[in-house]
Amino acid sequence: MPDLPTPQDATEAALFSEGWDAVLSYADLCTAGSLTAHQLATEAFALGMREIRAAASTHVRGAGRRTARLPTIPALLTAVRDTAAAWEADGQGHKLDPDLRLWLNSGNAARYTGPPLQRPVALRGLRDMQEADASLLWLAEVEALPLPAVARRLGLDPATAAEELEQVRTLFRDRCHRAHLDTPMDARCRSYARLLDAVTRSPAADTPDDLSRHLATCVRCAEAAACLRLHGGGLPAALAGGVIGWGGLAYLERRRRAAEVRLGAGRPGGADPAGDPQEGTGRSRAVRGGLLAAAVLLSALALGVSMMPFGGGGDTAAARDDRQPVADPSVSRTTGTPTRQGSPAAPSVTATPSAPRTTAGSERSKPDPEPQGNSSPAGHRPGPGRTSAAAAGCRVAYDLVSQWADGFQATVTVTTDRPLDGWSLSWAFRDGQQVGQMWDATVHQSGSRVTATAADYDATVAAHGTLSFGFNGTWQGANHAPHDFTLNGTACTAG
Repeated sequence: MPDLPTPQDATEAALFSEGWDAVLSYADLCTAGSLTAHQLATEAFALGMREIRAAASTHVRGAGRRTARLPTIPALLTAVRDTAAAWEADGQGHKLDPDLRLWLNSGNAARYTGPPLQRPVALRGLRDMQEADASLLWLAEVEALPLPAVARRLGLDPATAAEELEQVRTLFRDRCHRAHLDTPMDARCRSYARLLDAVTRSPAADTPDDLSRHLATCVRCAEAAACLRLHGGGLPAALAGGVIGWGGLAYLERRRRAAEVRLGAGRPGGADPAGDPQEGTGRSRAVRGGLLAAAVLLSALALGVSMMPFGGGGDTAAARDDRQPVADPSVSRTTGTPTRQGSPAAPSVTATPSAPRTTAGSERSKPDPEPQGNSSPAGHRPGPGRTSAAAAGCRVAYDLVSQWADGFQATVTVTTDRPLDGWSLSWAFRDGQQVGQMWDATVHQSGSRVTATAADYDATVAAHGTLSFGFNGTWQGANHAPHDFTLNGTACTAG
C-alpha cells in the first residue's frame, strides 16, 4: 500500500505547481513561441529550485540566522531573467524577444545583478523582509491570489489576513525608505529624500512642483516614490517592475488576467477561487476595471525607463503566433499578440521543502511616525470623466479612469452597428497628450492624432457588439477628452 501524502507534501506540491505556472508565464513573455518558452522555463525552473534549496540549506546551517533572500516565486522569476541573460551571452539570443535582448545589453539590466546598493529599491526592500512576510505581500499583490487562499497557503488565520497584509505593506514601505536613504545619491536627491517620504504617506498630500519636476527626471527617486506610495494602487506595479525588471508590468497583467479567470470573470461557469492560478485559454478579453488600474497606475518615470522593456524594436505576429494576450511589455511595440492555447506540462523537478512561517511581529510594530504639518488635495483635477459620441454606424465612449500629476489612464469603448473583421479607431487630442502603454490594441501616434489598431485576438466584433481597450498617457497643463473619432474611416462625432 503506497504511503499517503502528508500535509507537508501537499504544501510542496502546491508551491511547485504555483511556481511552474509563474515561471512559464514569464518565460513566454521573454521568448518568441511556446516551444522556446517551455525550454527557457524548464532550464530556469531547475536553476531556481537549486538556488532556493541551497539558500534554505544555508539558513538551516546558520541555526535560523536570518538571511536576505526572495520568496519562492520572485526567486524563480529572477532565475528566468538570469537564464535568458545566459542564453544571450552563449549566442542563443535569437530565441529571445528582441526588446528583451536590448534590455539585457543595457545598463538597466546590470542594476539587478550589480552592487547591492545600486539595485532597485523594491528588490532591496523585499529581500530585507522576513521571507514569510515577503511571500504574503507578493502572493496578494502581484500574483493576485484571493486573501483566503493566501492565508491557507501560508498558514495564517483568514480572519486576520487582511490586517496582517496591511502591516506587511507598511513594513515594506519602511524597508524601501531605508533602502532609498542607503542608496548613494547626489546632493539634490538627498535634499528631496525627507520631502519624498512625507508627501507619499497621505493620498491628500500635495506634491510640490519642484519635487514633481525632479521625479520626472530622476529614475532612482521615481522608483522610490512608487514604493513609498502605498495608496493609489501602484504597489503591485512597483513590486513587479522593481523585482523582475523587464516585462514586469506585462507579467503583472497576466497574473491579474489569470486571477479573473480563476474567479469566474473570464469564462462561463466560474472557477474555484481557492485553486491554483492558470493562464486563460479563451480568446475573449478578460474583465479589467480596478485590477488593471492597480497594474498601471504609477506616477513615476521609472515605468518608462527601468520597469519597462528597453528600446523600440517591434516584432511580427508571425513570430508570436501562439502567445497569451497581455499588456504590451514595450511602450513602442506595434503588433498585437494572440492567445496562447494551453500550457505545457511542468518539468520533473523535486520541490524544495517550504520554510516554516515565522512572524516578524517586532518588525511590524514600529512604523515610521506620520509627518507633521498641513496637507491639501493635489492641485491638478481630473478633466471630464466621460464623453460620448454618436454617428451612423458607431458610438464611442471615452472614460478618464484616473489622473495624477503628469499622467493618466483612460479606456475607450466602441459600439458598432456593423460587424467588423479588423478595426482601427482614430482620434485627436486637444492638449498635446501623448499615449504610452496601450492594451488590447496597438498604438501609433503622429502629433495629436492617435490610431489604435485591433490585436489579433479582438479583431472580430459582431454587429451591435462592443470593443474596448485602454492606455496610459502623459499630459501637461490640461487634459481634455479627445475628439474627431473615426472607426475604419467612419466618423463618430464627439459630443
